Amino acid sequence: MMVMYNHALFIYNQTAGQADTEKALAAVLPEISIHVKHLHVIQTEQEGETTKLCREWGERMDLVIVLGGDGTVHEAINGLAELEKRPVLGILPGGTCNDFSRMLNIPQNLVRAAKCLMQGRTQLLDVGKVNEHYFLNFWGVGLVAAASTNIDPGQKKVLGKLSYLLSALKTAQTAEPFHFTIQADEHHLEGEAVMILVMNGRYIGTNQIPFPNMKIDDGLLDVLIVKDSTFGSFLEVFNLEELPPNNQEAEGNMQHFQTSSLSVQTTPVLEVDMDGEIYSETPAQLTVLPKHIQMIVGG
Repeated sequence: MMVMYNHALFIYNQTAGQADTEKALAAVLPEISIHVKHLHVIQTEQEGETTKLCREWGERMDLVIVLGGDGTVHEAINGLAELEKRPVLGILPGGTCNDFSRMLNIPQNLVRAAKCLMQGRTQLLDVGKVNEHYFLNFWGVGLVAAASTNIDPGQKKVLGKLSYLLSALKTAQTAEPFHFTIQADEHHLEGEAVMILVMNGRYIGTNQIPFPNMKIDDGLLDVLIVKDSTFGSFLEVFNLEELPPNNQEAEGNMQHFQTSSLSVQTTPVLEVDMDGEIYSETPAQLTVLPKHIQMIVGG
C-alpha cells in the first residue's frame, strides 16, 4: 500500500466506554496506519484538550484525524485555524449527529469512513470566525441554542439524533422572541426573531437546511432569521429537504441572505451555540475565512 502521509496525528475521546472505543480503534487504525509512515495516537481526557493538541502538534503534521462528534471537530478547528502551516483535517464520525462529516459526504460507518479518508481526496473549505473563536458548521442564537441546552442527557444517550428534534420542538412551544440588530455587507436589519442561524455547513441534527445554494467553499456565510415559532419553525428549517415554491407563509416567517461578514447584537444578551457547543454570548462579529482549511471529503 502507498504511504500518503509522513506524519499524522490521530485524536480520539473515550466517551462511549472502553469496549466501544477499543472496537472503534480496531476498526479504523489498521486502515489508517498502512497509509501513514509516522502515526501518533493520543486519547483526550478533558474538554478543550483537542484544541490544545491541534495547536501544539498541527504545524508538524501532514494530517490530523479526529474520531468524535461535532464538538470534537469544533475543538480541532479552533486549534488549527490560527496556525501558519495547517495540516489536512480528516473526520471519523463518532458522535450523535456528525453533521459536518455528513456535509463532507463522509460515510457514517467507521470502517468505510476510514477507507474514505485514506483515498486522499481533499478540498479547501471555508471557516467561520466569530470574535476570537472559529466554527465549521454553524453559529446560532435563540431556539437552536435553547434546544441544545434543554437536551436531556439520558434521552440523548437512548434516542441519539432524535433527541435534538424532540428538544427543539419542545423548546419552540415556549420560545420568547428577542430583539436583534444585524449589520452585514449589504444588509442592515432590525426586528424581532426567535432564532438566528449563521451557516457555513448545511446540516443541524442530521437534517438539511432547505436552501440549495448553500456551499462550504464560496466565501459566504448563509444567514437565516426565523421570526415566529408558532408556525413550527423547526419543522420548516429542519424537516424539509427544500422549501416548497411560492410558500408565502414560510417566506414571511423566514429571511435568508448571504454575506461575507456581519455583526449581531441582541436584547437581551443571548447564549450562542457554535457547532453544538455553548460557551459564548452576544454581541458577535462574524466573518468567513475563504478556503482556509484543507479537509478530506467523500465522493
